[in-house]
Amino acid sequence: MEILVTQPVGDATQREAARARLDRLWAPGTQFLGSEVAILGGAMSWVSERNLVSAISNAGGFGVLACGAMEPDRLAEEIAATQALTSRPFGVNLITMHPRLDDLVQVCLAAGVSHVVLAGGIPPGPAIRALKDGGAKVIAFTPALVLAKRLVRMGVDALVIEGAEAGGHIGPVSLTVLAQEVLPHIRSVPVFVAGGLGRGEAILSYLEQGAAGAQLGTRFAASAESIAHERFKAAFVRANARDAVTSVQLDERFPVIPVRGLSNEGGRAFLRHQAETIRRYLDGELTKEAAQLDIEHFWAGSLRRAVIEGDVENGSVMAGQSVGMITSVQPVAAIIAELVEQAVDALVRRDKAAGEP
Repeated sequence: MEILVTQPVGDATQREAARARLDRLWAPGTQFLGSEVAILGGAMSWVSERNLVSAISNAGGFGVLACGAMEPDRLAEEIAATQALTSRPFGVNLITMHPRLDDLVQVCLAAGVSHVVLAGGIPPGPAIRALKDGGAKVIAFTPALVLAKRLVRMGVDALVIEGAEAGGHIGPVSLTVLAQEVLPHIRSVPVFVAGGLGRGEAILSYLEQGAAGAQLGTRFAASAESIAHERFKAAFVRANARDAVTSVQLDERFPVIPVRGLSNEGGRAFLRHQAETIRRYLDGELTKEAAQLDIEHFWAGSLRRAVIEGDVENGSVMAGQSVGMITSVQPVAAIIAELVEQAVDALVRRDKAAGEP
């Protein structure tokens, strides 16, 4: 694949001044995270493990381990393995619905994890208090301003607003709308933006609206340090933005949690499975509860099949719409450097347009 090499905009003095301005814009984020740049890695199951997380932190960003369904002993092992690969700060993402959430919280505190992301639902007050009492900073997701205000009152230290452009499990609202709804009104804690971000100019635009930094998942999933199968990464390189679609719900009586991933045979088979399951329910072969479980269990193990085994036709290839901007597999450090350079270029161009020296 031909790689286009672009020349930096402006001279060294102009770029130095622009970089200083960028650093001021995301200073609330870097100070909160303890990182050089306010770029977080999205926590992706099977992908955001020790190698990718440490690579992001070592490159100046902030890696986040995906705990997912791990048991406490397994999480402790993964944290220790990550700490062996980086001396820089990183976070751990815990799913609030995990049956052993309290134990996982204690694992993080015992390991000295500095930041914990509580995801997958409204975080319980006791977990927030335990983390803060143990010296960790708490980050939570919010899909709306009203919940953002509630979470701040509950004591969370930072928020992430993630638009529907993101990969994996998503909400219904785009980042452009969420940013307008939340950023002007939440100033007491850092707010990080996520969903569909693939270039530095876009990150810059949200920083100027009041964001403290940005979270990216899709670009890092296809990085050189990602343990994802080569066929998984190749699917990202081939894909266009329109290929990253959300799962379809056929019947409102049987809710389907929206998940964004690359269109493939697995997605088409899921539609057929829903239709057949609904038919069996209507014919009296299944109870409503059994039919719902049958639909929910369709994707069991499918993310691992795609990420680890490389079955990108039948597995779940979770990806955000920024996948269309991925043209090659790059090292994490190159991705972060590229994002920074793009933001700096945009600032220099603006100065030139304004006639500033």
